[in-house]
Amino acid sequence: MPRPTGFFGRTLRRVFAVAAPRRATTGEVDFVGAGPGGAELLTLGALRALEAADVVIHDRLVSAEVLALCPARVERISAGKKGFGPSVAQGDINEMITDRALRGARVVRLKSGDPTVFGRLDEEIDACDAAGVAWRIVPGITAASAGAAAIGQSLTRRARNSSVRMITGHDMAGFAEHDWRALARAGELAAIYMGTRSARFVQGRLMMHGAAPDTAVTLIENASRSDQRIIATRLADLADTVEGTVFSGPVLTFYGLCPRDAVAARMDTPGKKEAAS
Repeated sequence: MPRPTGFFGRTLRRVFAVAAPRRATTGEVDFVGAGPGGAELLTLGALRALEAADVVIHDRLVSAEVLALCPARVERISAGKKGFGPSVAQGDINEMITDRALRGARVVRLKSGDPTVFGRLDEEIDACDAAGVAWRIVPGITAASAGAAAIGQSLTRRARNSSVRMITGHDMAGFAEHDWRALARAGELAAIYMGTRSARFVQGRLMMHGAAPDTAVTLIENASRSDQRIIATRLADLADTVEGTVFSGPVLTFYGLCPRDAVAARMDTPGKKEAAS
């Protein structure tokens, strides 16, 4: 059949063009590690992802210093969670991510530290898979690495420890249970994420299973940031130290690791509790 020409043909083609279903342009999602907070610890891959983004959905621990690297045109959405406090529901976060990607946006889901460490990454990837949205992971520097650097220590050392445990102080059920008997053995080392609210619980569990009361414990607030603070204590004093200190930023707790002498000379000591500024 000959193709219609002239005014009629042009009009018909316009009608068909409007009536024909349009193929949706689907965006992509980058799950990006923002690192512990210092902008200089953001990876080149993370920076490139931010520069290419249309939307950045970030958690509450991502520092202002890192967020400032987002181009001005980028839509920034806070999707923060706080243990035992106000939080954006995970289902709502999943919907934010997939909805914008399905509308064609390049989405960066920006997570403090490394997205694969205590970041509920699997749930968000599952949501993308269910929606048919392409994704990739851009790893970041986790707080344990930055914290060890801050106190001039190594996470492993011959004749001291051949393993490091990364554990959380609480989970969806409340304070998190772990293999306390194994952790209580001499020479064990653990990086405890989200551990300030559970400090007395962790202290009690470890000592109940035989951990030495004088085991070194180091609290690092805002690791790698300009307002970083290091507080050294021991297991027997952990809960009192935490309860007597006001923290305004994320805190990593090292069990079994203390600062080197050169760092210890410059560190803060626990003071009286005062109102947070």
